[in-house]
Amino acid sequence: MRSIFLFLSLLFLVNVSNSQTTLRVLFLGNSYTSVNDLPQLVYLVSKSAGDSIVYASNTPGGLTLEGHCNNSTSVNLINQGGWDFVVLQEQSQRPAFTDYEVQTYVFPYAEALNNMILAADSCTETMFYMTWGRKNGDATNCAVWPPICTYEGMDSLLHLRYMMMAQDNNAEVSPVGAVWHYLRNNEPTIELYSGDGSHPSVAGSYAAACSFYASLFRKNPENITFDYALSATDAGKIRNAARIVVFDSLAHWYNVDEEPIASFNTSNNGLTVSFTNTSVNSHHSYWTFGDGNNSSEENPEHTYNTANNYTVTLVTEYCGLYDTTTQVVSVMPAGIENYAVSTIVFPNPINNLLNISCGYEILNVCINDIGGRTVSAINNIYQKQVEIDFSSIEDGIYFVQTETTEGIAVNKIIKCSK
Repeated sequence: MRSIFLFLSLLFLVNVSNSQTTLRVLFLGNSYTSVNDLPQLVYLVSKSAGDSIVYASNTPGGLTLEGHCNNSTSVNLINQGGWDFVVLQEQSQRPAFTDYEVQTYVFPYAEALNNMILAADSCTETMFYMTWGRKNGDATNCAVWPPICTYEGMDSLLHLRYMMMAQDNNAEVSPVGAVWHYLRNNEPTIELYSGDGSHPSVAGSYAAACSFYASLFRKNPENITFDYALSATDAGKIRNAARIVVFDSLAHWYNVDEEPIASFNTSNNGLTVSFTNTSVNSHHSYWTFGDGNNSSEENPEHTYNTANNYTVTLVTEYCGLYDTTTQVVSVMPAGIENYAVSTIVFPNPINNLLNISCGYEILNVCINDIGGRTVSAINNIYQKQVEIDFSSIEDGIYFVQTETTEGIAVNKIIKCSK
């Protein structure tokens, strides 16, 4: 559990973290990532949009996810930790193979790498790099697996398997293949492939970079001003495609399950309140109890000095994301019901004058609004009845705390001037 000081520091920086412009990204793939130096290209497009990445990569030609599991460079880079994202790209054909082959040679290694990533740093997000079908399908393996004989067949299988990897590992997807699919259908004059009909051209890598910008930063890729080696027209069309496919549908690709949701329950034992944290996805919690005290315990217990209504706030944090919830907690001393019987508060609802009558001497009276703020207080009364002028107090719900020689009573009243 972090100290309160550190947590307060995090709260002070919450606006900075929510508008973070620099991300640490590790790319693990093969030639589809290394051609045209995709990591550097993502850096350049991000920089032009006012954001930045600090990156590292390991992308030997033809390396599979299975290979990365046993590659010392990949393993060492993962174990460094501190990455915001680790991007995983499988060999270009494997995810489109038969169910048996994918279940045997792809999915287990996607899971193994994801587990390795989370073990190194539980706040790192795994992002799968969805690649594309070959321009005319996979001619090499078409005879033994007909579904990949065409671009459409191969691309649909790649799309499906990458989505399955993301879902199975509670991870994310940068849907580069889906952006390519949109461009092939809507902007057929833009050549996405290099001469081999497999690897990306300059335009294809630019489309990948724009997709990654939208996926990593959750920002509109049309903010990108860097056109790379493309015409302004083609670059604009590619950015538009990335906006439509990725940014406009972030919920489809972005794992929102890990955003924190703050909530809590309370139980009272006299002036002592037990707080049960029911937040979702909470690594750290910070409480303010409404009386000047606070805590960073997950499920704190707090004893108040006086009966009152207190505004309690809980802030939860998960990997730099925050959520806040607030409740008004009514605190009464144990046995309050015994004294409430002998304390008469009238009229109720009240217009101007409130009368309090008690069988014991009244020492002090405090009037609090529903938010716990004191609107009126009378001290050192030492009488069995008192009259309080409510004419200047706004309409609403109030709590009257009456301290007597025998205890404290709290009564709820309604001020209604009409």
